[in-house]
Amino acid sequence: MSALRQILIVEDDAVLRATLAEQILLGGEFRADEAQSAAEAEDKLSSEGARYDAILLDVGLPDADGREFCAKLRREGRRMPVIMVTGADAEQDVIRGLDAGANDYLAKPYRLPELLARVRAQLRVFDNSEDATFLIGPFVFRPSMRLLQETNRNRKVRLTAKETGILKYLYRAGGKVAPRQTLLNEVWGYSSAVSTHTLETHIYRLRQKVEADPGQPRLLLTEHGGYKLDATIFEAAGR
Repeated sequence: MSALRQILIVEDDAVLRATLAEQILLGGEFRADEAQSAAEAEDKLSSEGARYDAILLDVGLPDADGREFCAKLRREGRRMPVIMVTGADAEQDVIRGLDAGANDYLAKPYRLPELLARVRAQLRVFDNSEDATFLIGPFVFRPSMRLLQETNRNRKVRLTAKETGILKYLYRAGGKVAPRQTLLNEVWGYSSAVSTHTLETHIYRLRQKVEADPGQPRLLLTEHGGYKLDATIFEAAGR
C-alpha cells in the first residue's frame, strides 16, 4: 500500500469543499486538507512541516482571484501541481488559468473519477521532474538528481540509479514492507538473471550512505521477506 498523497482543497463553498474532501478520502488514495480562502491556504502551506502534493484551486475566492493566487505561489517557488476547479469555463478563463501557472483546468460540474485521474496524471509528471523532493529522515531526497541532502550537516550523498529507484519505491510504499521480489521487479524489471543477492548488495551500500550506524539501521529496515522505510518518517511529514 502506497503512502497517501496530501491534497489541499482551496474552495470558499463550505458544502462543496467538505463533500469533495470526503469523496477524496473514501478512495483511500489521497488525504485532503481544506482552506476556504487564499489567506488560509497560504497559512497552511507555510506552516511548519507542511507538505502538500497537489492543490485543487477555485478561481472565485473571497479574498483573491485564484489565478492571481496561483501566480503568487509560482513566484514563491512552489512547484506542486495546481489544478483549477471552477465554474469559469470560457476559453479565455482556461487560458488565463494556465498562463498563471496552473497545470490543469477542470470546469464544474465535474466527475470525481476524472478529477482524480487528472491529479494522478499531474503527480506522475511532477514525481519525475527536477522539482520533486521527499523527506527521508534527516535527508531531502531529490530523485531526478539522484541526491540526498542532509541540510543540518551541509552534506550531499550521491546515489546510483538503482539506489534511487529503491528509495523511491520504498518511499511510495509508505512504511509498508516491500517484498524482495517486488523490489527487484520494480527497480530492475523482470529478469531471471537478477537475484535477491543483487538487491541485498544495493541495500547494504545504501545503508552505508544513509545510516549513522549501518550495523544498526534506523531508516532502511529489514523485515521478514523484504524491506521498508521507518514508518515514523511519514508521520513526521504528515503523510
